Amino acid sequence: MPQESKPVAYGGQAVIEGVMFGGKHVNVTAVRRKNQEITFLEVPKQDKSWVVKLRKIPFIRGIVSLVDSSAKGTKHLNFSADAYADDELTEEERSEQKESEQSGWSLSMVIGVAAVGVLSFVFGKVVLTAVPVFIEDFLFGNTDMSKFSHTFIEGIIKILLVFMYLYFISLTPTIKRLFQYHGAEHKVISAYEAGVELTPANVQKFSRLHYRCGSSFLVLSVIVGVLVYSLFSIPFPYDNVWERVGQRLMLLPIVLGLSFEVLKFTNAVRDIPVLRYLGYPGLWLQLLTTKEPTDDQVEVSIASFNRMRELDAELANAPVNVTITSGNLDPVKG
Repeated sequence: MPQESKPVAYGGQAVIEGVMFGGKHVNVTAVRRKNQEITFLEVPKQDKSWVVKLRKIPFIRGIVSLVDSSAKGTKHLNFSADAYADDELTEEERSEQKESEQSGWSLSMVIGVAAVGVLSFVFGKVVLTAVPVFIEDFLFGNTDMSKFSHTFIEGIIKILLVFMYLYFISLTPTIKRLFQYHGAEHKVISAYEAGVELTPANVQKFSRLHYRCGSSFLVLSVIVGVLVYSLFSIPFPYDNVWERVGQRLMLLPIVLGLSFEVLKFTNAVRDIPVLRYLGYPGLWLQLLTTKEPTDDQVEVSIASFNRMRELDAELANAPVNVTITSGNLDPVKG
């Protein structure tokens, strides 16, 4: 596929047995079904003009991108979860499900919630903002240390919780495969940015780690948070643990906005010998959130990326006003 002189900075997301890629005009998810067929969910973007404008404003664009990607990513996660659940049903069960709506927790719902729990950065960030504060206060609240020391220890606790959480969930077969598709997504983006032909053999030569990954964003937000919280506590000192948590949550948008800008900077300087190390903490975390994919998984990632690029080119000349819903189990097949 011909490359532009300057490759577009595409992004993606791993889903259950597949990968989603976001283009300028469309988001596409490719999922490997049990019969080995690859099916697609194609959702044209219909961003409001004010959202597009906000994405161009430094510090604000990070928050907008986070909320937007979470909302759109859920639709694609649900599609992959529904496809996975459908593959697990017998013909009799499938017929019964079509006749009446199932009540309670179906397999689709369980897997969908699990996937969202892993990938929902907003929920995880709020939890990881409050819990480390209580742990640090319980362990070191009565010690005679500076506010910066307390905040620094809080940051260390936060990093340890993240690593422990990711390590233990990566031991489960479903999440391990999800992380393999995460690695496949990174490899395809890196191969595209290098300008090579997207074949499984070529793509597998690239690293499963990437500077722009949300995992890097998570680590950077912890580091930036330590600095922001410490500086804020100088003019506005807290008197108890609840005020401390309140400050953290109040400053969370600022931390996320700054972290997004730092992430963009580390990606921009990744080819500069000394400055490239600024992005290494995020790459280290990706050792947990990505796994080496199989050729079959890379094939799915390539299919998603190529389909997204194909539709992006078509929609650039003939934009549409139709959205395909996430509940569609008979998607357009490429």
